[in-house]
Amino acid sequence: MTDTFLPTHNEHDTHVDGPGYQPRQLVLLGAGFAHLQMLAKLAQSPLIGVRIILVAPHPRQIHASMVPGFVAGHFDLDECAVAMEPLVRLGGVRWLQRSVKALNAETQFVQLDDGSRVHYDWLSVNTGAIQNRDLIDSSLPGARAHGLFIRPLEAFSALWPRISDKGNSQALRIAVIGGGASGVEMAMAVRHRLKNAAVTLVSGSTPPGANYSPSVQKRLLQALKKRRITVLQDTATRIHSDAVHLGCGARLACDVPLIALGVQAPVWLTGSGLDLDSQGFIAVDKYQRSTSHASIFAAGDVCTRTDRAWERNGVYAMRAGKTLVRNLAAVTSGARLHAHSALPHSLNLLSCGGRYAIASWGSLSAQGHWVWWLKAWIDRRFIARFSRAPA
Repeated sequence: MTDTFLPTHNEHDTHVDGPGYQPRQLVLLGAGFAHLQMLAKLAQSPLIGVRIILVAPHPRQIHASMVPGFVAGHFDLDECAVAMEPLVRLGGVRWLQRSVKALNAETQFVQLDDGSRVHYDWLSVNTGAIQNRDLIDSSLPGARAHGLFIRPLEAFSALWPRISDKGNSQALRIAVIGGGASGVEMAMAVRHRLKNAAVTLVSGSTPPGANYSPSVQKRLLQALKKRRITVLQDTATRIHSDAVHLGCGARLACDVPLIALGVQAPVWLTGSGLDLDSQGFIAVDKYQRSTSHASIFAAGDVCTRTDRAWERNGVYAMRAGKTLVRNLAAVTSGARLHAHSALPHSLNLLSCGGRYAIASWGSLSAQGHWVWWLKAWIDRRFIARFSRAPA
């Protein structure tokens, strides 16, 4: 490993590691879509007079949009991930393979999980979506002890092959809890991979895909029914080792409760001093800049829901990431910032287990094998974009 990288042992303060001139420091928290774009851009156009540190715990970044395909058996995990080392090395970035524990926006320090601190002059946050196990367990007791959480993706992708192997030798009873896009796709992916499993989707108080148009909801219900997936429009209230208890009082026998509920804001944002929305996400302006601290930018699932790009949707999130990359280059050089304008609609492609998918664009929808191939092409193109060295 070259001196491009920071070692992973404790460091007191990466801003004062020697006498003399100290360059200004841009810290990138997380390796989401926007920061992958930033790393690729740095390989071609370095920021003069700026030292850049990436804080990201994993050696690869898994593309969430491809995880249902991995579960269904269409892709190997390596096909669904971007390796971080080549991007970091080519971009001349110092890499801390650590997780964030706390942020102090007033003193401009980030505390890492090994106790070390990193000072920043500018900070960009693109850490992606999380599932807060403590918060979910408080409303769904037993989830932490017995549930298989979809996030973090690294943990889920390591555990899923064990479930799959077990399902090849016995008929499992699998309950997917959560009726959003992730839950619906995961239920159909599990059904495709494990033909003999009993798969139930517990969608909550609303039907599957409630955030989509009525035409998409209809298509999703038809797809679930065709694949022999039981849909329960009810709320899971408690999880035991062999059952999921429902709001109606019924007990659903279950071997594997798969937790596909919505995402939450990182716990470390609490007490950071940043302006947050009512759900704890970072409030940003049209420049993707914190509304309370001009030196901090954010993109993706860590932002307020009205402004953040949907990390599952590569096409949409890449557009938001492009704006962030331009603004990070601008703020470090004193140039003018560029406003990010969100599209009124985005193309959403929902896989249905087999090589079949449903497309949604505003009120319009379509489905077929061609939609799956379009989705696979977009996803593979995204991975390839960050997996080849720049000229």
